[in-house]
Amino acid sequence: MPRLHVLTGTSFDSLEPITHFVNTGRAHRIHSDRFEGKVAVYIKGLRDVHGQPLNSEYFERPDRKGITWSIQVQGRFLQPHSTNDVLFGNTFDRPLKLPWGSSAALKFMKFIDPALEHDLTSPTKPWALSPLIATVPNFVHSHVGVHHVPEDQSPERGEEGLFPPPTSISDDTSHLSVISAAPSDDSQDGAETTSKSDPTALRFRTSGERRKYFRKEVNRKDLIFGPDDLISIDFCYGFLEFNPKLVLRLPGGITFDLMKYWEGQPVRFVCCERKQSSNGEEDDGSPTGKLFWCVSIELAEDEEAKDGATEDEEERAGDSVDID
Repeated sequence: MPRLHVLTGTSFDSLEPITHFVNTGRAHRIHSDRFEGKVAVYIKGLRDVHGQPLNSEYFERPDRKGITWSIQVQGRFLQPHSTNDVLFGNTFDRPLKLPWGSSAALKFMKFIDPALEHDLTSPTKPWALSPLIATVPNFVHSHVGVHHVPEDQSPERGEEGLFPPPTSISDDTSHLSVISAAPSDDSQDGAETTSKSDPTALRFRTSGERRKYFRKEVNRKDLIFGPDDLISIDFCYGFLEFNPKLVLRLPGGITFDLMKYWEGQPVRFVCCERKQSSNGEEDDGSPTGKLFWCVSIELAEDEEAKDGATEDEEERAGDSVDID
């Protein structure tokens, strides 16, 4: 597999390397005037500089069987934000070299995340973004003080409140409440509201119910995250494989060898504000508003050189999509 380099930070200009934390169960702290929290990353099949595998028990857990990568974040937004305006997804600095058959991949993405919006064929800065509350498969909300670890404490792994936790993050939205005082008519979407004396509490039995409820913009606008809300997410899937080579596997046996199309630019997972209208100001061309945090997966420098040396051969070999 290609050797990867993982970085994180609260802006593209302040990314710090965290490859040495990947698959260790240790988190890296991030902080800005907009967001503070911790980031942990797991990549199945990741190898160190000597080519040795960096294994993790995370991928052996019964509830994570089949998962090949995970980005986990815990933290809080330091100013109030409507969940309609907090987005998560991918952004790129240059046009993408999309393979023949990529429309199948886009349909698959839209299937698992109907709230997704994208312009991956952009000639300038491709992007794919979705409301965080509606896209992450594993989401936990609590109030600061329940599991918050002060900045000056570094307890050993295994103590309650640590991040990442020793057991997998799974949905817990029992503390969620909306700002609207009107009873919701979306109970058919899975959300349960309490009686009229307390109409603002939301309860979801499953991750699927939460995601379905927050597909609707009006429901997202009713929910505000601020400094008192502690958010924990595990964005994890199994359709992307890193070992023995970088492969995208879709249902139906469709397989893409991504190394034929990845030209070395960073793959960035970003949490950002929804971009607002420019109000007459010059548009900077960015698909996002202000950044909360970013995890960037890049080719290590030696792999970039190798990729550049073989690019012509790969182009001559032609595009291919395998059907298993």
